Amino acid sequence: MRIPVEILIPRYKDHLFGAAFSVTQNQADAQDAVQNTFIRYHQSSQAFDSEEHIRLWLFRTVYNQAKDIRKSFWKRNKVSLDEVVDAYYPAPSSHRDLFEAVLRLPEKQRSAMQLYYYEDYSIKEIAAILGCKEAAVKKRLSRARATLRQKLQEEWDENE
Repeated sequence: MRIPVEILIPRYKDHLFGAAFSVTQNQADAQDAVQNTFIRYHQSSQAFDSEEHIRLWLFRTVYNQAKDIRKSFWKRNKVSLDEVVDAYYPAPSSHRDLFEAVLRLPEKQRSAMQLYYYEDYSIKEIAAILGCKEAAVKKRLSRARATLRQKLQEEWDENE
């Protein structure tokens, strides 16, 4: 099964961007990862079993692209976390605080959170995308939740 890339782009570009952004934490680099992913799909001669198989392939590819870009990006340059948060939430809000807290998580935890909560993937599917075991995904999610809970509670206590 092959779906033309022209149909896939509007359907998945925003979701792939979110996944890539969770790794790169840079808007331009995330866009590059998404673009490279669609180019690879277009050039690929691989046959897929279903649209869900294509979707999994796209997410796995965008994560790999984003990781490659991040490796080279961080060797050259660094962007402050404030710039990243300001790009998405210019005005103070509770969403901004949560977004910033998620961005402060380690990459593995941040990626698992992105796929689970924003892309609605199951733990089994996340394990396939990230190339790890289901137990590792569960542990990353558990640690991420605990870290977020602690940080947000500390901020809440400070503001009272």
